Amino acid sequence: MSEQINHHRRRFFGMTAVALAAVEFGVAGTAAAQSSATAASVPAIKPGTNRSFEALKQVKAGVLDIGYAEAGKADAPVVLLLHGWPYDIYSFVDVAPLLASAGYRVIVPYLRGYGTTRFLDDQTPRNGQPSALAADMIALLDALDIEKAVIAGYDWGGRTANIMAALWPERCKAMVSVSGYLIGSQEANKKPLPPKAELAWWYQFYFATERGRQGYESNTHDFAKLIWQTASPKWNFDDATFDRSAAAFDNPDHVAIVIHNYRWRLGLVEGEAKYDAYETTLAATPVISVPTITMEGDANGAPHPQPSAYAGKFSGKYEHRTIDGGIGHNLPQEAPQAFAQAVIDVDRF
Repeated sequence: MSEQINHHRRRFFGMTAVALAAVEFGVAGTAAAQSSATAASVPAIKPGTNRSFEALKQVKAGVLDIGYAEAGKADAPVVLLLHGWPYDIYSFVDVAPLLASAGYRVIVPYLRGYGTTRFLDDQTPRNGQPSALAADMIALLDALDIEKAVIAGYDWGGRTANIMAALWPERCKAMVSVSGYLIGSQEANKKPLPPKAELAWWYQFYFATERGRQGYESNTHDFAKLIWQTASPKWNFDDATFDRSAAAFDNPDHVAIVIHNYRWRLGLVEGEAKYDAYETTLAATPVISVPTITMEGDANGAPHPQPSAYAGKFSGKYEHRTIDGGIGHNLPQEAPQAFAQAVIDVDRF
């Protein structure tokens, strides 16, 4: 599988430059190649080379007992890798050893509702609103005595990284975000999209119904496999790869978290009051100031914005990379070398 990188880099200085850059975003430049030349090159790796992590651990953090994988030396600079739905930590099973070999301590947590992550209190709301997931990750950094980390993710994990960078920039050294800027709000989601875009969100509307909740609960693994196939139409994953991740969906809170997440986005359910201040800030779609590389696969079958739509949301050092070769939505698992390289490069901006 090719991992050829098509770099598009622009630096933005003020709103006028942002507007101009958005128009020119599709034009390739040389600045990206120049910046990458100063960073160590990640060795080539065939996706699926690794099938397990060095270590799986648990730590109490905030309202959760979080399960996470760890690789690398304990005193090394930290990278926090965040997975999406319906995936899990194995999206990074090839990325983690690459980054550990490059001198990083790599932390890969199961988000709430996945794998071995559990709520400490049975009475805690099974809340899937995005700011709650981001707060979980700040609590994880606190529990592990990590002051600052490079954060990187896709799908739910990309949105979580974006929120962390927007609300807690002092905890984020730099960021890699697949599909760019993913911060939204209930208010923004009230506006209908064009029919083709609405069609792509079919599962969000399905989950809004009781039939959808029951359907997902009854057919979780089949549902997830369908999403894998449609979101990454050119990724020929085998049953063993899927089954390894599908085990994470057997978490007793998984269905509740997923359903609440998508219903919350449409304003059909409430979140928790303790996150209201965060949501007020996020509703204004704040600009992210930490150094950032955004990425996109050239065959992403999941709903995603165009790079030109979010280029102006990053005010610090910034670069966009499109990964060629039939790369779909689960970019770190499909193109681990390119993803690991982006993490190393953004850390050296």
